[in-house]
Amino acid sequence: MFDVLIAGAGPAGLFAAERLSQKGYRVVVIDRMPSPARKFLMAGRGGLNLTHSEDLTAFLARYRQAALFLAPMINDLSPEALRSWCEGLGEETFVGSSGRVFPKSMKASPLLRAWLRRLDGNGVRLLARHALCSIEGDGPLQISTSNGDPAEKTDGNGGTQSFSVRACLLALGGASWPKLGSDAAWVPMLQERGIRINRFQPANCGFQTGWSDYLKERFAGTPLKRIALSHEGKKVPGEAVVSAQGLEGGAVYALSAELRETINRTGSATLEIDLRPQFKVDELATKLSRPRGKQSAATFLKKVLRLSPVELALLRETGDIPSEAESLARRIKSVPVILNAPYSIDRAISSAGGIALNELNDGMMLRKLPGVFAAGEMLDWEAPTGGYLLQACFATGARAAEGIAAYLQSSEQEQAT
Repeated sequence: MFDVLIAGAGPAGLFAAERLSQKGYRVVVIDRMPSPARKFLMAGRGGLNLTHSEDLTAFLARYRQAALFLAPMINDLSPEALRSWCEGLGEETFVGSSGRVFPKSMKASPLLRAWLRRLDGNGVRLLARHALCSIEGDGPLQISTSNGDPAEKTDGNGGTQSFSVRACLLALGGASWPKLGSDAAWVPMLQERGIRINRFQPANCGFQTGWSDYLKERFAGTPLKRIALSHEGKKVPGEAVVSAQGLEGGAVYALSAELRETINRTGSATLEIDLRPQFKVDELATKLSRPRGKQSAATFLKKVLRLSPVELALLRETGDIPSEAESLARRIKSVPVILNAPYSIDRAISSAGGIALNELNDGMMLRKLPGVFAAGEMLDWEAPTGGYLLQACFATGARAAEGIAAYLQSSEQEQAT
């Protein structure tokens, strides 16, 4: 017997389970994967970036169009509160030089183990290899699951299982990295109930371009360090990586929403690469005005500006290297690269799109499905890397838990009268 079934054992679902179990509710969490929080663990491989330490006004602006929707939730569960929660599980945090917040262990696994022990102590039941199949009824809800792939109603290892619960939270993730569990298989189920799902698109992803064979063969996998990227007036310092397909890396991901929207609108997007962001155009022009003698353009640029082979190759991709100093300086400060499409959503760090935000009430309940709530990446918001993704997942999970508790209390009062 359970009060609440939570579908999805990622950060949003597990955090809601913790909050609800602390209030005394009986909670079961199902997940179609063999073990919980697989994407959370993947995020921790390079150092688990939980949140960010920047001013909250700037922090909220990172969510762009979804900022107004998420602001009350992140005010309730602030970055400082998330750090305190982490430390309560025995994992101290620190602020890196970029302002990003990490556990001192720089791993997700110790935090997850401590978290699962707490949930077990609270009486939360976790059922792996249980995929959501259907939601029926209206208090109590009838939830059907299958053991294994949701496309296969049975797999010979237990078949289907039904739960009668008072409320359900959907925290099934978006559509990126489907092999880790977020495959968006739930979309038709909700669309059949009249719930608007905005098309999933890749976010925090690389972009395709038509490199020459020379550049692809010689420089695929080569990093571009200490550069800055610009698109439509927004400039981001950082690093990128040349791939056979195009460009990827942190600075590209920070512009991915704007680049994707331009491609959707016009069919392509121009990304400008500043190979020497520490210099102004006139400073570069002065350096490039030195006598070149018999040196080739490539040799001259290597000596004067220490341009790397991959940077020289990028300059050549745009045509002949200008001989006049100021023109060359402007090219180095703004190497144009035409991007044709984002990488496949299977390779994206996160996704844009999902349940339209106006389909939810203030407590995160779906207006057309009483007793059914939603949280996390399955909602239509997106954020850059840097801790913003996890912060919003935790915050929406916390808000959903409060909404579920209020819904259950209201139901109890109605029954009492």
